[in-house]
Amino acid sequence: MSINLKTLIGKLNDTTRLAATRAASICVGLGQYEVDIEHLFLALLEQEHCDFVQIARKCDISPGALEADLRREVAGFKTGSSRTPVFSKHLPTLFEHAWLIASLATPQPDNIRSGHLLLALLTEPDLAQLAQRGSRLFGKFPLDQLKHHLDKFAHGSQEEKVAAAPDAEAVGEMLVPGASRTPALDQFTSNLSRLALEGRLDPVIGREAEIRQAIDILMRRRQNNPILTGEAGVGKTAVVEGLALRIAAGAVPPVLQGVQIHTLDMGMLQAGASVKGEFESRLKQVIDEVKKSPHAIVLFIDEAHTMIGAGGQAGQNDAANLLKPALARGELRTIAATTWSEYKKYFEKDAALARRFQVVKVEEPSAQVACAMLRAMVPLMERHFKIRVRDEAVTEAVRLSQRYISGRQLPDKAVSVLDTACAKVALGQSAAPAQLEAAAAKLAQLDAEIAALEREEAELGADLAGHGAHDAHGAYQAHHTHHTQHGRLPQLRQARDECRCEHGLHAERWEHEKAIAAEIAQLQQDGEAQAARALREELVQLQGDAPMLPLEVDGHVVAAIVSAWTGIPLGKMVRDEIRGVLKLQEALRQRVLGQPHAIEAVAQRVRTSRANLDDPDKPKGVFLFVGPSGVGKTETALALADLLYGGERKMVTINMSEYQEAHSVSGLKGSPPGYVGYGEGGVLTEAVRRNPYSVVLLDEIEKAHPDVTELFFQVFDKGVLEDAEGREVDFRNTIIIATSNAGSAALMQACLNKPEAELPSAEELEQLLRPQLMKHFKPAFLGRLKVVPYYPIVDAVLAQIIALKLERIGQRIQANHQAEFSYDEALVEAVLARCTEVDSGARNVDHILNGSLLPQLAEALLARMVDAAPTRRIRVGVDDKDQFTYAIE
Repeated sequence: MSINLKTLIGKLNDTTRLAATRAASICVGLGQYEVDIEHLFLALLEQEHCDFVQIARKCDISPGALEADLRREVAGFKTGSSRTPVFSKHLPTLFEHAWLIASLATPQPDNIRSGHLLLALLTEPDLAQLAQRGSRLFGKFPLDQLKHHLDKFAHGSQEEKVAAAPDAEAVGEMLVPGASRTPALDQFTSNLSRLALEGRLDPVIGREAEIRQAIDILMRRRQNNPILTGEAGVGKTAVVEGLALRIAAGAVPPVLQGVQIHTLDMGMLQAGASVKGEFESRLKQVIDEVKKSPHAIVLFIDEAHTMIGAGGQAGQNDAANLLKPALARGELRTIAATTWSEYKKYFEKDAALARRFQVVKVEEPSAQVACAMLRAMVPLMERHFKIRVRDEAVTEAVRLSQRYISGRQLPDKAVSVLDTACAKVALGQSAAPAQLEAAAAKLAQLDAEIAALEREEAELGADLAGHGAHDAHGAYQAHHTHHTQHGRLPQLRQARDECRCEHGLHAERWEHEKAIAAEIAQLQQDGEAQAARALREELVQLQGDAPMLPLEVDGHVVAAIVSAWTGIPLGKMVRDEIRGVLKLQEALRQRVLGQPHAIEAVAQRVRTSRANLDDPDKPKGVFLFVGPSGVGKTETALALADLLYGGERKMVTINMSEYQEAHSVSGLKGSPPGYVGYGEGGVLTEAVRRNPYSVVLLDEIEKAHPDVTELFFQVFDKGVLEDAEGREVDFRNTIIIATSNAGSAALMQACLNKPEAELPSAEELEQLLRPQLMKHFKPAFLGRLKVVPYYPIVDAVLAQIIALKLERIGQRIQANHQAEFSYDEALVEAVLARCTEVDSGARNVDHILNGSLLPQLAEALLARMVDAAPTRRIRVGVDDKDQFTYAIE
C-alpha cells in the first residue's frame, strides 16, 4: 500500500499534526537537512497528555530520559542547511504503517494518534532499528501487550478523550486536568475578560462614547469589526479594557453578555514559524477555535497594521488576507487598534480590508477628562507605592505635561509623570536623599584632588630646591607649577571645608525630617489628626521647595519630574515663574538699554499670556523687531530666553537670509517624500521639537522668499506646524521673534540728532515704518505679529553699554585669573569717542574692545604668565593721546 504524503498528513489528529510542525521547527532551529523520526518523537514528548507520554509512564519509562537520548542522537545529525528541510524517507513509512494500525484498531478510523505512531515504530523492522539507534529505551516497551491492549495503555490521555467525544463541548468536559481544548488560543492570545473578572485591569474613565460606539458595531450581524484609530498614548487599548470591564460587570446588551475578549499576539504567532505554511496553520487554528468555542469570543488585535505582510507577502498569504473571509461573513468578530497614520498607510490602500472594519476615532482627551482618568488610577498607585497622592499632583501632572512635554499625548504623558513622581517619593522614603548623595560625592572628589596636589607639591618643592642657575628652564617650570598649585590648594581646601559643612547640614536636616515624619506616622496611627496636621505644617516649612523626605506626592514633586525631563528650571515652573514674569520688565531694562518702549511691549505680552488671558492655541508672543543693526534686537531675544526659559541655549536661531529661494522652505520643515533628506526633519521643526519651550529668533526675515514667510502663517495662527512627514510640531510654548533692518534709513532720519524730548513716539515710528515694511512683507504677514520699532542708540545709552561690557570683561578676568579689574571713567569716554559708525550701534563697541583693548591686555597678561608672576589687580586707563594704558600688579 502506498499513500500520498499529503493525504497521510491529513490523517494526523491535532496532537500529531502539531508535533509534526514542531518537529520541522526543531530541525530548522538546528540547521539540519531532514526532518526525521527523532525530531517527531522529541516534539511528542513536549505534549505531556498525548498517548506516547502516557504509555511511556505506564511502562515505567522516563520521558525525560527518552528526551535526553533523542536530543543526543539529533545533535549528531548533519547541520549547515539554510534551506527549508524536507521529510526523510522514514516518516512517510511511519505514517503509512500508523494509518494501517489505526484502520485495524477501529472499524471507522478517524485520525492517526501518537500511540499508533509508537506502535508502528516498534513493529516495522526497519523503523525499530532506527528507534533503537535513537534510544535503547524504546526496546523496553512491551510490544506484545501494546499490540493487543493499546487502548488500556493510552487510557486517560487527551487524544483518547478527543477521540471519544468529537463535539467541542464534550471534549471540554472530558479533558484531563491541566489540558485545554483551545491550545492555540491559550498559546497565542491573552484573555482580557479573565483579567477584568480578577480585577487586574485599571479602571477606564472618560471613554464612554468610544466604548458605546464599539458596542454598536459589535452588535451588527455582518462587518461587525471596529477599528480604533488615534495617536499613540491616547488610550486605544484602554477603550478595549473598558469594554472588557463592562462585559465583566454585565453592563452590556444581552447579545454581548458572556462574550470573552482575547488579545491576539502577532509576535507569538510568527515566532518560530520558519517552515512555510506554519504561520498560516497557527492562525487558521486560532480562527477555528474561536468559531468552535462554546462561548462567543472577540479577538483584539493591537497594532493591527502588523497583520499586513505578517506570515507572507502583503496581499497573498499574510494574516490580513487569511482573516478577510471570516471578517466579512461575521463569523469572527475582531477589534483592531492602530494609529491614524498607519491606518492611512496600510488599511486605506487595501479597500477590501478597510471595508470590513468600521473606524472609531479615539481623540486626545481634554485636560479635565485627563484629570478624571488619573484620579481613577490614584488608588491603585497609592496601594502599589504605599504613599499618598494629593489631588494637586494630579492636576499639575496634566497641566505641566500638556504644556511642557510635546510629542506625546494625554493621558499617557500625564500618567508617566505621575507614576514617576510616585516612584520618586517611594524611593525618597527608603533611601538617602539626592542632596546628601551629591554632597558626599563632591566631598570625595575634592579629597582626591587635594591629596593629589599635596603629593605633587611636595615633589615640586624638592625639584625647585634641586634646580640651579644652570637649569633655568627646569627651574622656571618647577617654579611656575609650584606657584599654580600653591594658589589652587587653598581654594580647594576652602571648598572642601564648605562642602563638609554642607554635607553635615544636609545630614542633620535629613535626620530631623525623618524624626518628624516618624512622629507624624505615630500620631496618625493613634488617631490624633490635629497634632499630626500641625507637625506636617512644621515639616513643610522646614523642607521648603526641596524636601529630603517627601511624605506625599504633591505639585512640587510633579514639577521636579517635568523639570528633569524637559530641562526647564524648577523655580521658573512654579511660584518663581510668576514672580519672574512680574519682574520681567525690570530685568530686561538691566540688559537691554535705551529701548524702554520695546521692553514694555514685550513684557505686557508675556504677562497677558502667563495670566492665561490669551488664546491658548497661539504662541506666547509673536513680534517683529525693526531697527538698525546693534540696537538690542537680538539681545532682547537672548534676555527673554535666559529670563523665561532658563538659559540662552533655549533660543533657536534661524538665519532667514539662507532662505531666499522658494524651494528652500524644505530646509525649515524637511524634504518632501522622494527627495534627498526625507525623514531627517527640518532645521526649524526639529529644533522646536527638541526644545518646545524656547525663543525662536528669525533673523533678517526681510531677506527670506515670500513663500518662506507664508509658511509661518499657520504657526502664528494655530501654534502648530506640520513637517514633511505629517507630524505636528507644537509652537504654543514658544516666543517667536523676527528681526528686520527694513526701513532703518527712514527710522534713522526720524531720530538722529534730536533731543530725547523731540523723538517720535513708538506708535509714530510704527506708522512711519509701515510703508517701508509693506515693500517687503504681505499685509497678511504683518497683521499676524506685533511690530516693535527700536530707536537708534544715543551717546548716553552707548556709554552705559560700554560700562556694561567692561564689567563683563572684569567678570571674566576674575573667573580665569583671580584678579580684580577696574577702569578709569575716561576709558568710557575714549571708547565712546571712537564709536564713529552710527549704523553699527553697540556692535561698534565690541569691535573696539575686541580689536584694541583686549589684545594689548592679553599680551601683558601672557608676559606675566611666562615669568610666573602672580596677577592680583588690573586697572585700565587712557593717556593724554587717548591710548589705552594698563597697570598690572
